[in-house]
Amino acid sequence: MSQDSDLEMKIYEKHAALCQTLASPVRLRILYSLMEEERSVNELVRLLGIPQANISQHLAILRERGVVATRREGVNIYYKIANPRITKACSLIREVLFEQMATTGQMAKQYEKLAK
Repeated sequence: MSQDSDLEMKIYEKHAALCQTLASPVRLRILYSLMEEERSVNELVRLLGIPQANISQHLAILRERGVVATRREGVNIYYKIANPRITKACSLIREVLFEQMATTGQMAKQYEKLAK
């Protein structure tokens, strides 16, 4: 295997790992709330209605994978999205999903007309 192939394989592996990180609805909810502004764990708990232990576990995974970064202020740790391109990527995927849903809905309406 050439060096280029090794590098390409590593990129595919990292891509898959990042997608796996984003494959959790809870982590996506956390990310979307962090798109608005940085937040503490307590703010996320209040905003999302998810237990603190669960939020902390998901934040640890996001931090470990480099998706979120932290900032300490006194006793509070604030989380923010580490790279703004993550926001763009999530938004793009969301747009694709809305388009797919619209297409599926349109197909369902057309099917209903044909079935009558």
